[in-house]
Amino acid sequence: MAGSRVPRQLFLQGVAAVFMFAFASLYTQIPGLYGPEGILPARRTLRPQGKGRWQQLWETPTLLWEAPLLGLDTAQGLELLSLLGTVLALGALLTRQLRHPLVYLLLWAAYLSVCQASGAGLCAIFSPHRDSLLLETGFLAVLVAPLGLPPNHKQAPQGRPGGVSPHEGLPFWLVRWLLFRLMFASGVVKLTSRCPAWWGLTGEGPCLDMRQCWGLCPALTARLCPAALTYHYETQCLPTPAAWFAHHLPVWLHKLSVVATFLIEIAVPPLFFAPVRRLRLAAFYSQVLLQVLIILTGNYNFFNLLTLVLTTALLDDTHLAAKSSTSRRKRMPSSWPKALLAMLTLLLELAVYGLLACGVVHYFGLEVDWEQHVVRSRTTFTFHQLSQWLKTVTLPTMWLGAASLAWELLTALWRWVQVRGSLRKLCAAVQLSVFGTATVALFLISLVGSPSELGVGVRREREGRCRASACLQVPYSYMEPSSHGRLWTGAHRLFSTVEHLQLANSYGLFRRMTGLGGRPEVVLEGSYDGHQWTEIEFMYKPGNLSRPPPIVVPHQPRLDWQMWFAALGPHTHSPWFTSLVLRLLQGKEPVIRLVQNHVPSYPFHQQPPTYVRAQLYKYWFSHPWEQGQWWRRQWVEEFFPSVSLGDPALDMLLRQFGLQDKSPPRAGGSSNTLSQALHWVRKQLSPLEAPALLWGLLGAVGAIKVMQALLGPQSLPRTKEEKHKPAPQEDSVAASKQASPAPNISSGSQTPRRKKSP
Repeated sequence: MAGSRVPRQLFLQGVAAVFMFAFASLYTQIPGLYGPEGILPARRTLRPQGKGRWQQLWETPTLLWEAPLLGLDTAQGLELLSLLGTVLALGALLTRQLRHPLVYLLLWAAYLSVCQASGAGLCAIFSPHRDSLLLETGFLAVLVAPLGLPPNHKQAPQGRPGGVSPHEGLPFWLVRWLLFRLMFASGVVKLTSRCPAWWGLTGEGPCLDMRQCWGLCPALTARLCPAALTYHYETQCLPTPAAWFAHHLPVWLHKLSVVATFLIEIAVPPLFFAPVRRLRLAAFYSQVLLQVLIILTGNYNFFNLLTLVLTTALLDDTHLAAKSSTSRRKRMPSSWPKALLAMLTLLLELAVYGLLACGVVHYFGLEVDWEQHVVRSRTTFTFHQLSQWLKTVTLPTMWLGAASLAWELLTALWRWVQVRGSLRKLCAAVQLSVFGTATVALFLISLVGSPSELGVGVRREREGRCRASACLQVPYSYMEPSSHGRLWTGAHRLFSTVEHLQLANSYGLFRRMTGLGGRPEVVLEGSYDGHQWTEIEFMYKPGNLSRPPPIVVPHQPRLDWQMWFAALGPHTHSPWFTSLVLRLLQGKEPVIRLVQNHVPSYPFHQQPPTYVRAQLYKYWFSHPWEQGQWWRRQWVEEFFPSVSLGDPALDMLLRQFGLQDKSPPRAGGSSNTLSQALHWVRKQLSPLEAPALLWGLLGAVGAIKVMQALLGPQSLPRTKEEKHKPAPQEDSVAASKQASPAPNISSGSQTPRRKKSP
């Protein structure tokens, strides 16, 4: 295989950028979410349990336990960690010297600390998918980052062709395996959930009850069940303006988009481990296409950006070198064995593409209607057939991962054999042993999931407390339950030991489609007299019918996001909502800034409302002929009753959810120098809206990158020795190929042992 030095650097830069966005986005919301006057003060979640210091740190791993040593309370500790994480990630993004394992370990530890501070009572303000994926990817970055500065290919140490360490490919393989688990599980759970919206591709007529659908034949099920994407664009958490236009596309195109989603998420991921390079590149571009389309139509903060970062594991140095066509012609095979191998490789590629095309046509009944100029599609398989297929392929996909990992281990061992020098060989052996053991261990625990976590998610889904796409995480081995029992028992013990560190997590995106009868939306209202009510409009979530959906990527407005979850069930399933109502009645500015960062835009900025209530509406995208409107809505019911300060009903709810914290905030930090510095930084940044702050950081990174490109060492004139040297890029490519234990199948040519001079 070709080298992966450039993709690894792209991966490390991408992880640093996502960490920067995540920390900066969280920092802007800490006072309103976790501050002393926030919705759920963080001091309630981190309370010493009377255990030893190290035991407490192991059971609840967070650096916030050390905040009192700095004279800070828990919320100030969160601010400090967020600021340090933002600065550290910015440095790693800009400076190659800071892309070190220690730096990424600090970023991972800081983000794990703020996630642990959320506690169970915050009701998923930290998303189980978004934040878990960042934690797992961040820990992989610790292993992928080079231990030292990568040596120059012109001065590679003897015995290490191109400066490639034997173990470098192992951690990067885990990135590819994570991408495979994320995409394959996300595709499979859409079908195993038995959601009619994913199974029905025709979009014709209302859907029967889910329990009735699965006793019908596939054709009748497809005819009665709605198409998923006819609802997805308007019912997702925070749609973009492009979602309105996508929503009004023809129904047959929505159905075809669902088929393409299943193709990209289920059929394509096994190609991540294909021995043919062009198949891996085809899989890469298909994943990029899917993520870009999702980014255009939905505000999923940094989640899709992080998924794009994971796709770098499918690239190689040769593809990113962007060689000219003339140089590629020179490398065309000349001898008949090489030409035969190249021809067989091409036939294999065509066979794979043909198999995918035939499978899609067969299983989704694709037909071209030339009279109406549409492509018709329907599901032609039953849930029973899907279950039998999963029993057939789930365990082999695990063996596929094991075989691919074994090949990577053999490759690393072959590179170690080529290392010369006793001391270098000993150091390389130690590194290979450590990283090889870590890679195998992480692979094993990635197959195991927590049965309790799955059970809790299913129970909440049945109760209507969550949308399965975000609450229900499906362990990889649980996609087909019988496969879970065949796993090695040692893997279960290892997973239970490190489960709380979130080194490997479960995934399953958009398991079910909600809002089939309209998008449920909670609208808060305030009043001074209890008769005339004024709506409290949020910055990002739908409210005003004439306001276009905003674009907030990569910012994550956690309160607006949770308002979407709250609308999926009664308010008692979202305890934080009662605390939100209390803070609005009290007129707490940190919480008001979560609703409207520009305080004068808040309708009760001069005086808090006397009464607050919440109404539940159903929202739909407006029709194309409705000028000046993006939404239309219909009142459903009262979501939260009208309450005021001192209301017995409000006090009862606060006591019921344990939200009556009468203990005053811990004093002693106001005169602390560090506390004053944090207060000054907050005062300077508070006028900025979070998206503007994040885009400002991104603009600063771009400007610095341009300056680095203009003033970097590559712009300096070449020395006399460099002028007499042949093209260095060809030498580096040849060196990277020489380090490989086997030839590249896609090129069909073997790498010569020595490059002859002309």
